[in-house]
Amino acid sequence: MTRWGTPVMHHPQAPVTAYDEELRSLVADMVATMYAAEGVGLAACQIGVDRAVFVFDCPDASGERTVGVVCNPVLELPEGKDRQLDVAEEGCLSFPGAFVDCARPDTATVTGTGLDGTPVTFTGDGLLARCLQHETDHTLGTVFGDRLPTKQRKKLQKAHDKAADEYPPDWPA
Repeated sequence: MTRWGTPVMHHPQAPVTAYDEELRSLVADMVATMYAAEGVGLAACQIGVDRAVFVFDCPDASGERTVGVVCNPVLELPEGKDRQLDVAEEGCLSFPGAFVDCARPDTATVTGTGLDGTPVTFTGDGLLARCLQHETDHTLGTVFGDRLPTKQRKKLQKAHDKAADEYPPDWPA
């Protein structure tokens, strides 16, 4: 698992332009890594690949799971009176063992293309909304710690440091 601080994690990812066997192999590796790490989403940069694609298997507020692949994601969030923030714990597989509260809009929609290049749209609330935002952020070079105030970032770092022995460099093996 590529960790925060690695350059690929901190710049916008290259767009997906070919929907071929290489992409299918990358996505299969991402899905296997996400499940091995017991995550609900994973972006290509989290396994060291500079490509704007993420995978997810995540429940919404009602518990219904949505599984998908999004290449070249574009995030749409509610605005004005429709924008409600949900403050909940958030973590990242690239900064394992650490969770802090992070405010995010309570609904989100992501559009992009699927594994075969056809248009896809996913909309969700609850954890799914958080996941769609978090993974799209990764494709833009943003880690969720970038969204936190200093006090919360320090709390996140402390939790990560405390859990470090449980997540060696080769995790998940």
